[in-house]
Amino acid sequence: MEDTTNQPPTADASLYNGQPSDTGSSCPSAGLTSRTPSTSDDVRNGVSVENVPSGNKQWFVLRVTYGRIIKAKAFVEAKELEYYVPLRYKEIRKQGKKRIITEPLLPSFLFVHASAEQVDSLLQDKSIKPLENTALLSYYYDHTSHCEKSPTKNPPLIIADTAMDNFIRLTSIHNPHIIPVTSDNIKYKLGDEVVITEGEFKDIHGRVTRIAGQQRVVVELFDGCLVATAYIPTDALSFLKI
Repeated sequence: MEDTTNQPPTADASLYNGQPSDTGSSCPSAGLTSRTPSTSDDVRNGVSVENVPSGNKQWFVLRVTYGRIIKAKAFVEAKELEYYVPLRYKEIRKQGKKRIITEPLLPSFLFVHASAEQVDSLLQDKSIKPLENTALLSYYYDHTSHCEKSPTKNPPLIIADTAMDNFIRLTSIHNPHIIPVTSDNIKYKLGDEVVITEGEFKDIHGRVTRIAGQQRVVVELFDGCLVATAYIPTDALSFLKI
């Protein structure tokens, strides 16, 4: 896959699956990239989209230095750790034909499913600083809480399995109208917690809002990481009681 991380993630999302960036008029099946053998036809080189809790493994959010998401992916893959890199699917026209290309959706982040000890070992590897002593990967910290033993420090951000499952479900869908958004350009309403009940986005949980005049559902994985579905009609939504 061509490293196009210098482009801002402004539209179209899906899941990294090790395929070339120019995939033609239709997209291949997608799945978690991992050393674990696939158990489904819908998953390539990874585990099922259903994230089954495994021992003391957790989903850690790692920050990637600018323009180096492909190198970061290769580094984690070489360590045989389970990881996840969502992609954006984008429609383009090439020589008069419509084609689909893939680019990193969140070029500044990589998600690793591992124990705290495994992630610490990964980030302490001396080869992680190959250029100008700048770390290829580092922790993304949870700024909403503090460490018990160091009250002035924030702990690494960990994503709950259920939240990660929901995010993976959304970003696995091959729809070029899925877009990353910022909290600045969306406004929620009271009672907007919903689950989508039909269509390709069925079972996605999120908050309903209007973006560019269209009703969509937004999934917020953590502060600053928000992804919106394509247009969702009201009769395909079930509003949840809070």
